[in-house]
Amino acid sequence: MGYRLVTDCFHFRGAIAPPAVASRQGTWCSKITAAGGSPTIKSGSGGAMELALDATNEVQNLCLYMGDVLPYDIDLIKRLRVLAKMSTASLAATVTAVIGLASARNDDPDAIAAAALFKLAGSNAVVLETDDGVINNDDVATGETLGTTYKWLTIDFSQGIQTVAPPGTCKGGKGSVGFAIDNAAGSHRAVAARTLFDMSNYSGNLQLFAQLQKTAATAVGTLSILQFEIDHHIPG
Repeated sequence: MGYRLVTDCFHFRGAIAPPAVASRQGTWCSKITAAGGSPTIKSGSGGAMELALDATNEVQNLCLYMGDVLPYDIDLIKRLRVLAKMSTASLAATVTAVIGLASARNDDPDAIAAAALFKLAGSNAVVLETDDGVINNDDVATGETLGTTYKWLTIDFSQGIQTVAPPGTCKGGKGSVGFAIDNAAGSHRAVAARTLFDMSNYSGNLQLFAQLQKTAATAVGTLSILQFEIDHHIPG
């Protein structure tokens, strides 16, 4: 059986508030951790899904994901594009945001079994992470930032093909995952090209994933996601 390439495009225009995972309604789920505050995950008037911390002095964790129902086979993913921004150009040191592809969620992004993520950790500087259960790349610098202007973020499984010496076989695109982001001039450029992001030890499925969190502090911030687009193969 052959395969054909399709694109799943997700936008959040309208009155959308993703339900908690237990409801199993629709494509998206939300996971909100807060004791006394009222942080939110819902679409805003500008058409983006907004993960918004509030000023309550407590730990807060906001996750937009697919309920750990992992729909995308890593070996069939070609490319993910996300259009996102932050509400501030000076992110507090207590705030972390991640966007990308992940296996089952975890409050700690570093504890996710398999993932390819853009990350902001206490600043607006964008760093990269991949993990396939064996090989782990943490906080690889890109030289770029994500501030108050929407930027496209790309994770590419189609360009970097890693081969191994005989009698080994080609690892496919997941053996050399590529990342790109819009720069200050608006050009979409590859980043961290000197780092090998090898996810070839993982052969399972992934989900679209975004998380914004803070340690106990009064810091605020909003992660806005205008669109997810994922190219992948399906039988047919």
